[in-house]
Amino acid sequence: MYQFGVDEAGKGPVFGSMFAATVCVENTGRLPDGIADSKRLSVRRREELAATLRETDGIHVGVAEISTARIDDPDTNMNGLAVAAHANAIEDAFGELGSDELKDTDRDNSGDATVSGLCDACDTDADRFARRVGEACSLEATIDARHGADDDSDLVGAASIIAKVERDAHVADLAAEFGEIGSGYPGDSTTRAFLESYVEETGELPPFARKSWSTCTDVLAEASQTSLDGF
Repeated sequence: MYQFGVDEAGKGPVFGSMFAATVCVENTGRLPDGIADSKRLSVRRREELAATLRETDGIHVGVAEISTARIDDPDTNMNGLAVAAHANAIEDAFGELGSDELKDTDRDNSGDATVSGLCDACDTDADRFARRVGEACSLEATIDARHGADDDSDLVGAASIIAKVERDAHVADLAAEFGEIGSGYPGDSTTRAFLESYVEETGELPPFARKSWSTCTDVLAEASQTSLDGF
């Protein structure tokens, strides 16, 4: 029976994409020692564990990216995008396995699905989130969701590590091109300083900013007012 855990990273930042990851196993004993919620691990330890998870036979990893363009689409919302990210990451992980390998394992003798997974809930109503992920996912599986699952499930903790490492690599790529941007979170003083400086110099938001977010619209409005005051 395959089991999987799913988590996301980057739901709250004002810069860059959101990522979701799935870690799937038949035997949880294959998971490396030291798995924990990614927030409880150092950068180095997260990267080490992510590499081990990807390299270990019998561990299947899937990743989904939600771009800033999708986040800014007025016809979407973050809860719906989190559902899509979880569903896409699940499908990516099981795509590694192939339909032939799943064919004999995804149903038991009663015809019920024998693939099960746990998501870290991205909705105030965890049951609703689980139901929506199940409806959005093409895989026939029993899906549950809990708040804080990244803290009490090794599989979800493993997924949180993969998602966080993917998000960090994404931010590092942006910094390599545009200079130090901080973590991308609105409460980060480096992120705020970069955003204000970029808008002041160019008159527009950086291309990786979530333009629909209030932090961005506020900075644009402040820059516009400052410009008007200068006349």
